[in-house]
Amino acid sequence: MCRLRFGFLLVAGMALSVGFANEGSHAGLEDLSVLRNEQTRRTSSSDANDWQNGNADARPIEPGDTLTLAELEGPGEIRHLWFTISAEDPDYPQSLVFRVYYDDSEVPGVECPLGDFFAVGHGLKRAYQSAVYEISSDGRAYNSFWRMPFYRRIRLTVTNESDKRVNAFYSYVDWASFPALPKDTAYFHARYRQEFPCVSGTNYLILETEGEGVYVGTVLSAQFAEQGWFGEGDDFIYIDGEEEPSYKGTGTEDYFSDAWGFREFTQMNHGVPIWEGFDAGDRVTAYRWHIQDPIRFEKSIRVEIEHKGSRHDENGKVLTGYEERADDFASVAFWYQKDEPTGYTPLPPLAERTKKKIRIEAETCADGIQHSTGAVIEQNGGQWSGEKQLLFQAHLPNSELSLPFHVEGDLERVSVQAILTSSWDYGIYEIRLDDIEKPITVDLYSPEVKVQPVSLGVHSLAKGDHTLKFRNVGCNPQSKLKGSESPGYFLGIDVLELGEIPKKRR
Repeated sequence: MCRLRFGFLLVAGMALSVGFANEGSHAGLEDLSVLRNEQTRRTSSSDANDWQNGNADARPIEPGDTLTLAELEGPGEIRHLWFTISAEDPDYPQSLVFRVYYDDSEVPGVECPLGDFFAVGHGLKRAYQSAVYEISSDGRAYNSFWRMPFYRRIRLTVTNESDKRVNAFYSYVDWASFPALPKDTAYFHARYRQEFPCVSGTNYLILETEGEGVYVGTVLSAQFAEQGWFGEGDDFIYIDGEEEPSYKGTGTEDYFSDAWGFREFTQMNHGVPIWEGFDAGDRVTAYRWHIQDPIRFEKSIRVEIEHKGSRHDENGKVLTGYEERADDFASVAFWYQKDEPTGYTPLPPLAERTKKKIRIEAETCADGIQHSTGAVIEQNGGQWSGEKQLLFQAHLPNSELSLPFHVEGDLERVSVQAILTSSWDYGIYEIRLDDIEKPITVDLYSPEVKVQPVSLGVHSLAKGDHTLKFRNVGCNPQSKLKGSESPGYFLGIDVLELGEIPKKRR
């Protein structure tokens, strides 16, 4: 029997068994003092024409084009990736596709939408830290510490599948070269799958491959077709063709090492970077790294999970707590394998990976707004769509603003989401869509400027004019105008999003 040899990787002071080491070594900070026969290198997007004095340190990617980040000769190992991006498409984490090719294979060993690879689904951006990923700058600075060994060569690419330009893609690829790799070294793989919606009568398949390797992680993203808890589904992992799985789970959140439902949190080996709630149209992304507990297989592995949870009637009454649901699932499987994996299917095109979405920029509605005090367009905010937001400079409580918008046709059952800004001088607001009886209340105070999506629920919108109404109901005690003790009641509106959601199974 061949033995996979994995060693150490240090992330945030934690030893991860996915790199190289001598047999019998103990992974940890002390390993940094062991001098190895290797040469460490970096390939980056630095100014190719004038690396000493130039500052053209980024690469644009036109719509439909592919950027090669690195082509490296082996034997070697990638140890760190860093990316940051400025793109005209606000959903670029979904429309940019990251691929890694090993040796002479035309089949990518890694093929994922960029955000999903970094365990943030739905084209969203989140800052968080885990054992293998560190994401900062409000979700715009991506760091990966997965070890990616290669025997002869490796090629990393990013493809822009949107119809908008990527103005700047900055990258570091930090790697090491060696005289040789251990003969049993396995390749790193990450593969995306989706079912929109999950297929009735079968479990959702995360990975199925033949060969020898070790399974090291799962990312699962879902959007809900109806209200309620989606995660009563058990996980099952079949090793080497067995009929009864060696791994049998007790619930979706249990597989992701959480309990009693989900909420947004992130830890080293498990977490939920995205959790919007229990309503139809809400979204979730969860990750589970099997780094401390890798799952070994010699011939094959099949990883699957049920898509079961609560079902409700039209009045919201619970019909059952354990039945198949028609939610949309997308996943990324992470594993190491000696030989080329089987069962490869190309990544679905962008149109199949995304739901239809209408984006209404708040500043384009400025001419028709009604307000009780000044509203201005604020520019040059890199975190805002189009680098602009509509800033409501309210100086008194109970200030109101009405933002009109128009839909071109009848919209049946769409999620309505307001992308707002939180800051140190922002207030607490009631938000009402048209004349709905129960408004949403949100505290927009934050010690730092950041965007904050606020779900307004699922609605049917008739063709024509509609209004989003904001009424100030006070402010957080910490909310102050800059440089004073005066309370802050400001409001920042970036975008109104009307999104298609999965259809409820009858």
